[in-house]
Amino acid sequence: MTSRNWIKNILGVFLQGLIILAPIVITIWALTSLFNFVDSILPDVIEKIFPEFSDYNLPGVGFIVAILIILLVGYVSSSFIVSKLVELFDSVLQKTPGIKIIYTTVKDFFEAFAGNKRKFDKAVLVAIEAPDVWRIGFVTQEALAEFGLNDDYVAVYVPQSYAFAGHLYFVKKERVKRITDIGSADAMKFAISGGVTNIDEDTAARDPK
Repeated sequence: MTSRNWIKNILGVFLQGLIILAPIVITIWALTSLFNFVDSILPDVIEKIFPEFSDYNLPGVGFIVAILIILLVGYVSSSFIVSKLVELFDSVLQKTPGIKIIYTTVKDFFEAFAGNKRKFDKAVLVAIEAPDVWRIGFVTQEALAEFGLNDDYVAVYVPQSYAFAGHLYFVKKERVKRITDIGSADAMKFAISGGVTNIDEDTAARDPK
């Protein structure tokens, strides 16, 4: 075996190991970072409220408490009194200059993915630059009169590969094709991965959009 072939084989083995380990390591790193961030909040709060417990340090409790608080808020928000208080607080934040930009943007972002106003549930193929070149997108608005556009146009969000950023286009409906063979989640995953992710055929058949 020549030195060139030996280096080529070593490189191939290295890349194979990288392909296996990189997704695992990045996923573990992301989850660990999220866990540590949430878990670090509680000790600081306890130290300020109860200085005598400044030596408190029990890994994991902060994360569990944060999850319980979120569940509690989600549960009690369905009651009449709490829901009215939430609506009042929401109204105040949405009318406060400066704060409303941050608050409404973050709120709309989370509601678009998981709330009652989900926007990324209409996966489509959209032709932007050329009639026969298609991109994966999601119809987010179908009425654009406030922008001076008639009913022939819809708003389509097109995500970028390997990022959660994207672009918003106003395009004619005739340049939009609804994706019916795969679910919106698989379409988003396919677009973000740059087209390298395989679509689960069982999931696509079971959950068409």
